[in-house]
Amino acid sequence: MKQPLLYRIVRPIITILFKIFFHPHIIGKENIPKKDKIILAGNHTNILDSLLLISCTKRTVHFLAKVELTKGPLGIIFKNMGIIPVDRKAKQNQEAYNEAIKVLEANEIIGIFPESTINREKKEPTLPFKKGAIRMSYQTESEIIPFCIIGKYNIFGKGITITFEKPYTVQTNDFIKETDKLREKINTMIIERR
Repeated sequence: MKQPLLYRIVRPIITILFKIFFHPHIIGKENIPKKDKIILAGNHTNILDSLLLISCTKRTVHFLAKVELTKGPLGIIFKNMGIIPVDRKAKQNQEAYNEAIKVLEANEIIGIFPESTINREKKEPTLPFKKGAIRMSYQTESEIIPFCIIGKYNIFGKGITITFEKPYTVQTNDFIKETDKLREKINTMIIERR
């Protein structure tokens, strides 16, 4: 699969800027394999979360992201960063799902926030998860790496931490059960690391 040129240009710049401005603490980076298909799935705390993930690996992360990002003046940039647009108002996003499957079948990385939006209320560690990550994992036999983001993006501070757990395999096609299992894993990570 052809890698997005803009992504390859921008990724090292993002990594340097994150190190300078946010000093992120990255735990479990070694759990992201240097090759093979993988799904990074975790909580969504801020619009900067995707950039934080980009700064954690030299591999291209193809994000499932809201379709609104591909519109307007910045749309060209996002389109050339390899994102897969998702219409959050639609009941089915088959086109986006099929594109994500192609990415995984090419042994690439999918990045996904199963909450599908930023958890602003924070009454619970995470909002209810959508089943997409589990469905993709099961269909393509891709492992999932749960991650959790804790803290705040404090400029010149040390407030943000991202932790990657070891990859695991989806065991059954009971997508509701497996989605609950993924959410429970990530909730536990968040609670233990607060």
